[in-house]
Amino acid sequence: LRTFGLFMARPAAPFDILGISPAPMMIVVGLLLASAFLVWTRKREAAKKMPLFALEVVDSAKERATVLMMFLIVGMEAATNFSVPLYIQIVQGRDAFQTAIAMMPFNLSVFFTAILIVKLYKRFTPRQIASYAFTVVAAGAFWLAFVVSNNWSTIPVLVGLVAFGIGQGALVTLLFNVLVTSSPKELSADVGALRGTAGNLAASVGTALMGALVVGVLSAGVMSKLTANPIISSELKDQVDLDNINFLSNVRLEERLKKTTATPEQVAEAMRINEVSRLRALKVAFFALGSLSLLAIFPARMLPDYRPGEVPGESKSKKTS
Repeated sequence: LRTFGLFMARPAAPFDILGISPAPMMIVVGLLLASAFLVWTRKREAAKKMPLFALEVVDSAKERATVLMMFLIVGMEAATNFSVPLYIQIVQGRDAFQTAIAMMPFNLSVFFTAILIVKLYKRFTPRQIASYAFTVVAAGAFWLAFVVSNNWSTIPVLVGLVAFGIGQGALVTLLFNVLVTSSPKELSADVGALRGTAGNLAASVGTALMGALVVGVLSAGVMSKLTANPIISSELKDQVDLDNINFLSNVRLEERLKKTTATPEQVAEAMRINEVSRLRALKVAFFALGSLSLLAIFPARMLPDYRPGEVPGESKSKKTS
């Protein structure tokens, strides 16, 4: 999407189809292939033949909702692991070690929460844990959209990253456990295959969509600030490739502007626009992740509402009594 364009082909696209981006067509082809695979699998099952994947793993609404939420949370984690290091390493010019240190609060919170969340299974139902976890993810994302700045070591930013990671770590373990316990033991291999496939696809989709989102917001921000800008002249705009706007550090931007007729005042204004637009793109990305987390609470209501060892419906009868 970022390279080819959403609907119309971008000037930097490797190829196009009569000026139209092939990206949406590729997505449609992928959906058709997935549908064809499901039809083929059902035919093999009806003929009592061994399918590549047992559809019993996702034959109920609860299991399909679990897979959907697993797809969402893995996609959001991939989007975070793409956008934040992109901003830290490429935009701020930090090296790989500094980027890893900046991401440490998020990654450690995901890791430890994924391990420790099982201790809450006896106190809360999967539905409650998932709803609370998505709420925490949304709160962390919205908080980051509000407080994020060029300094990633500030306490407010660290708090947001930790909250974001806690919610994600809880969901990764919970959703896999729900999927495993919902299927017979003989289908455990199919559950593992489904988790791996959904995870890989979600990571790819999350990274692609986040890349398209942040670059799109960056391009829109730069173009809006250049419109009727009294400092940036139309002659300078013609010397810069505005059809291929991407994330650049101030150093690289300054190097490119040195090849033009830009004055020191115009260089300073261009760098200011670049900084503001980059930060705005990251804020919009976190806001989008928070909104998606809130929407994910609705399928979370389809998860089991009973704890291990309880008979389904027992918890509700206790509450009414």
